Amino acid sequence: MCGFIGKVSFDEINSQEVLNCNNLIECRGPDEKKQLTGNSSDNFKSNIDFNFSLIFNRLSIIDLSGSASQPMISKQFNSLILFNGEIFNHQDLRRDLEKKNINFFTDHSDTEVLLNGLSYYGLEFLNKVIGQFAIVFFDFNKNNVYLIRDRLGQKPLFYKSLPDSFSFSSNLKSLIALNKDKSIDETSLFTYLDLGVVPSPKTIIKDLYKVKPGEIIKFEFQNNKFKKTNIQYWNIEEFVSEEKFDSTKFFDLFNDSVNSRLVSDVPVANFLSGGIDSSSLVKSLNDNGQSINTFSVAYDDERYDETIWSSKVVQRYKTNHLSEKILIEEVSDYIDESIEIFDEPYSDPSTLPSFMLSKLISKKYKVAISGDGGDELLGGYLRTNLSLNNKKLKFNLSEKSFDIYNPIFGTGSKILSRSENIETRYRSFFHDKKLLNLLKIDHTNQEFKSVFYNQISDYKKLMLFEYKLYLSEMMMLKVDRTSMANSLEVRSPFVDHRLVQYILSTSPSYYDTNNSKAILKNYLADDFESEFINRKKMGFVFNLEKWTFSNINRIKNEFEKLNTYNISKSTINKLSIVKSRINAQRIWRLYFIEKYLRSLDNLI
Repeated sequence: MCGFIGKVSFDEINSQEVLNCNNLIECRGPDEKKQLTGNSSDNFKSNIDFNFSLIFNRLSIIDLSGSASQPMISKQFNSLILFNGEIFNHQDLRRDLEKKNINFFTDHSDTEVLLNGLSYYGLEFLNKVIGQFAIVFFDFNKNNVYLIRDRLGQKPLFYKSLPDSFSFSSNLKSLIALNKDKSIDETSLFTYLDLGVVPSPKTIIKDLYKVKPGEIIKFEFQNNKFKKTNIQYWNIEEFVSEEKFDSTKFFDLFNDSVNSRLVSDVPVANFLSGGIDSSSLVKSLNDNGQSINTFSVAYDDERYDETIWSSKVVQRYKTNHLSEKILIEEVSDYIDESIEIFDEPYSDPSTLPSFMLSKLISKKYKVAISGDGGDELLGGYLRTNLSLNNKKLKFNLSEKSFDIYNPIFGTGSKILSRSENIETRYRSFFHDKKLLNLLKIDHTNQEFKSVFYNQISDYKKLMLFEYKLYLSEMMMLKVDRTSMANSLEVRSPFVDHRLVQYILSTSPSYYDTNNSKAILKNYLADDFESEFINRKKMGFVFNLEKWTFSNINRIKNEFEKLNTYNISKSTINKLSIVKSRINAQRIWRLYFIEKYLRSLDNLI
């Protein structure tokens, strides 16, 4: 797992400037930094002159030798690659390429497998790849550069395109600094205030973009101009079907997904909360005869502590276990740091415990397996169940009640979640139109609206929305930033695209509205008692209300940048009238974006 930044231009490039903008990416790859600067016709067989300056920061996990460093060049194919991520089936892919008489100079680098595979097969090679990745691939024979992001958005990739140049980075703030432009996109800001995130392809900054999950941005060099083309190589909606669900096939895919994520030349740990998802991953490893390292955190606040459950998993599977305790007073010490690590705004307060967990585990490990994605895969969220069943009020009554609902009392989601319209019900768990009303902002988000108009079951509609918005645009952002800020690679077996494709293609006979994730609970049933398996789900949270309302004056004193958008301290005063968790989350959302906007001043 690594990070990179680069610029390609027909004009001269200030390489020192690119180097200066790399400092925010170094945490993603502290083991080695390598810069490559040159001209296409001088350094490669190209009939078009263009300049490039590329920097790669390496976190060494597979093939630790210097021969696996990046940027990696193929003289055999006249190509070059920058690659952030891991390819879990790289050994099988390498054997296939070697049968084609393709030469390798590294011992077992997955980067070289990607380089040679894309060079030999072209973009079709991506269909063979199992992994998480952001790739920049130069094909000097065709004078093309491709920016490629993995299917489900696990790794970030940002870019800016101009007629005579383009730049890219694993970090948005580094790209802002490189382009010397911090102009806020007001529409993106309003989207953030509503959703808590800015979905791809937009960012909070005008004219800076995110490569979408499953997308390729192709730059073709023509007449001293760069022609940009967007290519969607993987579209999750194409896999929706209603074939018969086969639990044997599901667990074959599940076990292969888990075990393939052990591929590493450094020790691998497992996040262990004691919940259904992380416990299932540990059971899979145990049943396959693997030696298991587990890591948990304990809270001295019993309302958020799950030690009693994680210890049962450790005892049952005899794992090599480490546990660290987080004290209540320590949480406040990490608040600002957990915000500062984000290169783009994201307001879910669970980023704080995720950041603290990654910081603790990174003291011992470089790689950790997590249970992220299990709820999306198997309908584990309460909002799924409620949206499929909540129709107690008529739609017209819901709308009228919502219109007169006072914003300081909450989002009004309990009203909208009873609408006759499933789109209205489900979106009520994500959007905060009432906060926009309070801020006097007229803005409507229509992201991923199309999924609700497909001729598919309501359950599949909700699955698509979860994957296209929550998992790809929110959850994966949180996992990547909180881990990579601590130079830790996280691997998520439930986000394996083969599992996702299979589940989407089958009838959801595994889904029970009265027994969430029954298929995994049955999987664990022989190893644990009912109390363990059927307990209430606990989110990865902390006492946000206590921190927010205890520090309300500190928060209000921060406000400066948001005044530009008519968001002032008076908004905080209004939200403080009702000291609920919802209002604490809203204040956190405003505090986060204020801190983020202020941080941009230090970049340019």
